[in-house]
Amino acid sequence: MNVFVTGGAGYIGSVCVEELLNSGFSVTVFDNLTEGHRAAVDPRASMIVGDLSDRVAVLAALGLAKAEAVIHFAASSLVGESMKNPTKYFRNNVANSINLLDACVESSIRKFIFSSTAAVYGTPDRKPIDEALPKNPVNPYGESKLMIERMLAWYRQLHGMEYAVFRYFNAAGASERFGEHHRVETHLIPNILKVALGQRASVEIFGTDYSTPDGTCVRDFIHIADLAQAHILALQPGRQGYFNLGNGTGFSVRQVIHSCQRISGQPIRVIEQPRRAGDPPELVAASDMASCQLGWKPRYTTLDSIVQTAWAWHKRNPDGYPQ
Repeated sequence: MNVFVTGGAGYIGSVCVEELLNSGFSVTVFDNLTEGHRAAVDPRASMIVGDLSDRVAVLAALGLAKAEAVIHFAASSLVGESMKNPTKYFRNNVANSINLLDACVESSIRKFIFSSTAAVYGTPDRKPIDEALPKNPVNPYGESKLMIERMLAWYRQLHGMEYAVFRYFNAAGASERFGEHHRVETHLIPNILKVALGQRASVEIFGTDYSTPDGTCVRDFIHIADLAQAHILALQPGRQGYFNLGNGTGFSVRQVIHSCQRISGQPIRVIEQPRRAGDPPELVAASDMASCQLGWKPRYTTLDSIVQTAWAWHKRNPDGYPQ
């Protein structure tokens, strides 16, 4: 199968492309390199530099790739930025996805896999979080992803396009070749590892008085290779729906810091700060639906195993990818 991957030069996309190629798929990456890196694209894949805002270019790229399925990773994804600049998120995420979906219809593509987010749930009122919970996003980023989810249902009904939606929790880790390098880094694990590498003086904990075992927020971390495998499983005909992707186990901020310190062998200086507005105490996924319907099972189930892969990549690539 020829798979067209938008955002394939980004963090999660790069590892998914690698796993697709290892599984025998032909892959074309479509990325504008605003956030992605050319060096993050597996050389076995074809690469087209383009922007989803250009309908003509998207349609031409799908034809050139002879695409049979699309995996859509490309999106703006900073929650804080979305609160300051919602226009960017509705334009980049929603309007550009319409361009892509319409090009898929015109190209007779019948399988569409969408990278969504746990942010569509907002602040859930129970745990673990399953797919039946109400969708109440509390920021434009989550709202933009939910709008695309709803559009997909209509494209399925009106155009017969199969779709699978994956709601990620906290993607983490690395493969041997590809890892995490954001131009603006907001993720916990790489920011802790920057301290271990001597690139940051300290890491901050926002809130130490939550109703959790050690007072810090608890989050579910999932390895990017495990995320990639779920997408590959969903490419099979007839597999569609909405799926949470997480480990089903929560780890506190302090646990993550201790794991990074243990794996790196370096001291991690911590600065405790007050709570941030809108941070729920605990977010843990129920991924039973992905397990039952797709046969998906995470391989990296411990925090240390996830951190180990991230640390190995950052040690080899302390400055990330070449700019």
